This record gives sequence, structure tokens and C-alpha cells, in this order.
Amino acid sequence: MAMRDWVTHDFGWKLFSLFLAVAIWLTVHKIYEEPKPAAKPVSGNTLTFGNLPVLVVSAASDVRDFRLLQPTVSVTVTGPAEVIGKLQANRIHATVDLTDTSTILTMKQRVDVSVPAGVTVVSINPESIGVLAPQQKH
Repeated sequence: MAMRDWVTHDFGWKLFSLFLAVAIWLTVHKIYEEPKPAAKPVSGNTLTFGNLPVLVVSAASDVRDFRLLQPTVSVTVTGPAEVIGKLQANRIHATVDLTDTSTILTMKQRVDVSVPAGVTVVSINPESIGVLAPQQKH
């Protein structure tokens, strides 16, 4: 096969392959070169839910009846207006985690709050709650 035949044989396919390679390269190059938008600070509405019940989370093997000195908290959240406008108190969950037995005897336990996607917790009041553990019988 002569050099000229090597270039002209299946010339349409070779030209198509070259075009496809350039298109792929330009697409990838554009993706990598596009400036990434800076993360926008969460803007939107702020809403406070008072008297949210706090649930105690303990190990399944721990059958003691823990009592909270304060059974409710107030949680302030923020997020986009369309999310905050539809947000209901039953979608916000406040818990005190007592699964780590080494921290049960401390004076106060931290309150954890879980919220739906798009919502950010601004504050929890109080941030920690005293827990009463029943006396163990010997």
C-alpha cells in the first residue's frame, strides 16, 4: 500500500474521527476552564420553632428510663423562602445521644438537630440538656 493510499483510504471515516476528537477535546476543555461559581451564603428566610420535643437515643441494650431536665428546645433555621415556607415542625428532629455510656454521667448532654435538605440550623436553645439517669440497683 502506497503512502498516498494510506491517507486517502477511508478518508471519510478518518475525517469524522478527527472531527469527533476535536469536539470531545473542546467539551472537556470548556468544562475544566469554566470558573466555578463561589458558594453563595445561605440567603432566605429565618424561622424559629419553639417547644420542639427532644428524643433520647440510647443503646438498645440500655433499658434505663432516662429523663431530660428540659424536654423541649427552640430551634432557629434558615433557608430559601420556598423551602422555609413549606417547612413544618415535624420535619425537625432534636435528639440527645446517650449511646456512648462514658458520657452518660456528665452534667449535660449536647442536643443534635436534624433538618431537611436545604435548611440550615442557626441556633439551638438550649444547646445542651441535663439528663437524669435512674439509680442502678445493686
